[in-house]
Amino acid sequence: MGTSLQADLTGRVALVTGGSRGIGAAIARALSAAGADVALTYERSRDLGEKVAAGLEERGGRGLALPADSADASAIQAAVDRTVAEFGRLDIVINNAGIFPYGPVEETDLAEIDRTIAVHVRAPFLAVRAAVPHLGRGARIITIGSNLAERAAFGGIALYVMSKAANLGLTRALARELGPRGITVNLIQPGSTETDMNPAVGDSADLQRGLMALGEYGSVDDIAAAVVFLAGGSARQITGATLTIDGGTNA
Repeated sequence: MGTSLQADLTGRVALVTGGSRGIGAAIARALSAAGADVALTYERSRDLGEKVAAGLEERGGRGLALPADSADASAIQAAVDRTVAEFGRLDIVINNAGIFPYGPVEETDLAEIDRTIAVHVRAPFLAVRAAVPHLGRGARIITIGSNLAERAAFGGIALYVMSKAANLGLTRALARELGPRGITVNLIQPGSTETDMNPAVGDSADLQRGLMALGEYGSVDDIAAAVVFLAGGSARQITGATLTIDGGTNA
C-alpha cells in the first residue's frame, strides 16, 4: 500500500497536553492544518488556551481548550474523556506538557521532585492509560521529551534529566505492548528551541548555541513538523523510535 509524504489527518482527533503556548501550541496548529480536530490542555493560561483553540476554528478546523494540570491524575482522565465526548473519538495523543526544574541537587525539595515526576513521568503514562481504550489501529502516541535525557550538558538539571529519561523507557515498552494493536509510540527529543521559556536572546542562549553543531536555536515549527510526520501514514512503520531535533547538540 502506498503512502503520501504529505500527512492527511482529516477525520482524526488529537489531544495535545500543554497546548496553550510554545511547542504545544505549534503542534496543535500543525495538526489542525493537516486536517485533525484538536483538543488541547492548559494549566493556568485559560486565555492563551482558548485563543489557540479559537485560532484553529478561524482557520476552518475544530478546536477545544481544556483545563488540566498534568500533575493531577483526575484532570488527565477528564481531558481524555471530554475529548472523546466532544469529538466522538481519539486517534493521536501528544504528551507535551512540561516544566523545567533547575538548581543544585542538595537544594531540591521534595515537593519539586514529586511535581516534576508527576508531570514528566506519571502524566504521560496516565494519558496513555486513559486513551488506549479509545484508540484503534493506526493510532499514534507521541511524547515530547528532551535531548538532555541522553546527554546532560551542564549542571543543575539532574531532576529534569532523570524525569525526561523515563520517557525513553516508556516509549520503547509501550511500542512493544501496543504494536500488536496497530498503535505506534514514538518520542521526540527537542534541543534548544525558541520559546518564551527559553528565548534565543536569554541569559544562557550563547552557551546553548555553543553546544550545537548548527549553532542556532530550533523553532517550534521544527518540532511540530516532526509530530505531523509521525502522526501521518508515512510513519506507519516507525515505532519505539526516538527523533532528536537539537541542531546537533548530541552529535
